[in-house]
Amino acid sequence: MKFSINHKSPIPLHAQVEDLLRELIKEEEYQNGKTLPSEVEISNRLAISRSTVRQAIKKLVFEGLLVRRKKAGTKVAPKPVSSKSNNWLSFSQEMKLRGIPIKNFELNLSWVKPSDEIARFFEIPLDKDILKMERVRGKPEEPFVFFVSYFHPRIGLTGEEDFTLPLYEMIEQEHSIIASLSKEEISAKAADEVISKKLNIKKGTPVLFRKRFVFDQGERPIEYNLGYYKSDSFIYSVESSR
Repeated sequence: MKFSINHKSPIPLHAQVEDLLRELIKEEEYQNGKTLPSEVEISNRLAISRSTVRQAIKKLVFEGLLVRRKKAGTKVAPKPVSSKSNNWLSFSQEMKLRGIPIKNFELNLSWVKPSDEIARFFEIPLDKDILKMERVRGKPEEPFVFFVSYFHPRIGLTGEEDFTLPLYEMIEQEHSIIASLSKEEISAKAADEVISKKLNIKKGTPVLFRKRFVFDQGERPIEYNLGYYKSDSFIYSVESSR
């Protein structure tokens, strides 16, 4: 493939590098585990700064396309089961459309420092306070999902908002930020002590674990969401068309 970018293009350099890397990692040798060229090699070859290359790589890492490890370099990530939809809804909106009544069993808000992973995703300092929301929801008779959400400080949330409203509608109405893109990772895990208490299940019970990365219209990150679903009460379906 042609490994080059157009320095005179109105398309930002980091976006061009992202597209270039997306094509590069489709090649069989990288799919089979070959290490990608280093930041220095790519920046020298394209005549751009390392920070521009790093920005592009970080985007693909958070999309789950690449993994970075010390000394081992950057490689194509093992493919998780994931979904990407152009028409997605908040949990409240989705359950309402399905005619399923939802009860909030627990709602807690707090200000916390981000973990390394969340700070990298939001591109903020580790000492920056961010709003954390923990919520247990389900049918009127029993909970079936435990959500943990972290919000980018750029949104301007104060913690005084009405979080019983559909989340993305509330953020749009009160802070004029539109959630327009969701990227998700789905896997299975055993419930730890915290999750088992939240969902009233035995410790070690399998749960569906979903990570959701939410972006605004400019593809800037606004929410880092973790969802833990009771496996006997929830089915996650993905519909694809060709």
